[in-house]
Amino acid sequence: MQLNTVIFDIDGLLVDSEPLWGEAAAEVFQQYGVSLTEEQYVTTTGLRTKEFLQWWFRHFNIGDEELARAEKNIVYAVLNKIERKGRIMPSVPYIFDFFTRQKFRIGLATSSPPALIDLVVGLAGIKDYVKAACSAESLPYGKPHPQVYLNCAENLGARPYECICFEDSFNGMIAAKAARMKCVVVPHHSQSKEDRWAAADLKLSSLQNFGELHFNLLANR
Repeated sequence: MQLNTVIFDIDGLLVDSEPLWGEAAAEVFQQYGVSLTEEQYVTTTGLRTKEFLQWWFRHFNIGDEELARAEKNIVYAVLNKIERKGRIMPSVPYIFDFFTRQKFRIGLATSSPPALIDLVVGLAGIKDYVKAACSAESLPYGKPHPQVYLNCAENLGARPYECICFEDSFNGMIAAKAARMKCVVVPHHSQSKEDRWAAADLKLSSLQNFGELHFNLLANR
């Protein structure tokens, strides 16, 4: 099998934005007099904002008529927070250079809106590397459905089995595997020992740790 394409998730993998999404969600939920525990929040990581809100609005019996406004407020707050204090993961230059040297096609596939893609690509300085970027925001289904990964591969001119995906969330990992792609997970250190990551082809503590040995391991599986 010839691997020639790599697709990256964005939130929590290329930019340390998960805490900022958490902050934004907490601020919005506070308006409705409810709050999420950290354990609750983690269970819906990787979902689109709309699906995240639908899940918890039903859990807390908040009317669906507030969904659109809450979604807009969360996305606006997150974009503002990333622009002001978003931290690009220090391993990003390394991993993009690694796959550029391998002459791989590089893409992005995220549950987040296109505006966040543009913001992070600019902050990370990776515009010249990225040949396709896909958002699941307007798709019928988001992660863990594989469509956003399949769309990105198609836009890159790649077949699913030619792709390596990098993810940090469980829902993202399931999406990548459902797309029949190789998946490398880089979970948050607080979740790294959980058994559920066994579904991935490889688990790492940092993008920086990915090297020739791991590449050859994936290529020969």
